[in-house]
Amino acid sequence: MAKANLYKVGLTDRFEQEATMFEGLHLARVSVQHKDLYRIVTENGEIQAEASGKMCFMARDSSDYPVVGDWVMVDRPDDSGGNAIIHYILRRKSAFERKSAGTSNQSQIVAANIDTVFICMSLNNNFNLRRLERYLSIAWDSMATPVVLLTKSDLCDDISIKLSEVHAVALGVDVLVTTSMDDDGYTIVNEYIGKGKTAAFIGSSGVGKSTLINRMMGEELLVTKETGENDKGRHTTTYRQLIALPNGGVVIDTPGMRELQIESADLSKSFADIEDLAKSCRFHDCTHQKEPGCAVREAIEKGILSADRLGNYQKLQTEMKYQGLNSRQLEHEKINRMFGSMGGMKQAMAAYKGKNKKR
Repeated sequence: MAKANLYKVGLTDRFEQEATMFEGLHLARVSVQHKDLYRIVTENGEIQAEASGKMCFMARDSSDYPVVGDWVMVDRPDDSGGNAIIHYILRRKSAFERKSAGTSNQSQIVAANIDTVFICMSLNNNFNLRRLERYLSIAWDSMATPVVLLTKSDLCDDISIKLSEVHAVALGVDVLVTTSMDDDGYTIVNEYIGKGKTAAFIGSSGVGKSTLINRMMGEELLVTKETGENDKGRHTTTYRQLIALPNGGVVIDTPGMRELQIESADLSKSFADIEDLAKSCRFHDCTHQKEPGCAVREAIEKGILSADRLGNYQKLQTEMKYQGLNSRQLEHEKINRMFGSMGGMKQAMAAYKGKNKKR
């Protein structure tokens, strides 16, 4: 069986071995997703495919459908006889997952089976530490390795200051600085994407993801646009796609994200400094507000920790706590946050009644 095309898109022993469990089916990798239709790479090249009726019937939400980066088992390796049918998704080794945009409670997998998540943030008006913390929390939870990629360094006059700010929140994460203005402005990124490795580029619109991938490809493969007024990026990529690089690595380009709601996250890694400080608080359930002996508040007062960083940490904690709750459960949680335990609620009610009596 010729697998040259599959090795070009990141086939490893792990997926090759798992594929042998499905007799009569062929291994492929999802390269593009357009709603219910897919482009997949098989041993014979890239063809169109769709999910089987059984897969659609059994799916609980969008995460049970194939996504870009997935390894799947299909009924044919070519397009003879129409679209290939995807019958199974092989076990994902990693997945960058967020809550779907809007009011839906469903999750959305942005990219699967990735080794590295490049969190792209430009050094102009797109620079936002609180958003970076959110991306890092999801990236750590994805089981892939996050790398912060600061783009458009040619538009920044205070790189050293911004680098210091990023290092303060991107704990244990490599931080790269790039520019599309220099011919070698992207070469440092190549060191992270070797043969058989897959990387996803994640970030807001207009931060230069597609431009960077074009440089790595050595051709204008992806459409790009100039930055708009006030350095705001213009949305170019409209769908996720998998691209094989000349050096043997694989990248996944993703549309810019206007919002990034949390489905699940690893705050213990993205906010390790706060959680380490919290261990020294006098009370094990310290809320880091007005409790005596709070090591976290003390760190803020000494200038060791940013109050904004603590606020974002608590905001993300709240988001995660509310995930999957119905309206009644949400209301119950909000009341608990306001009054604490039932004892705290009774105290609040007693105080309220006392004020009314005085009147």
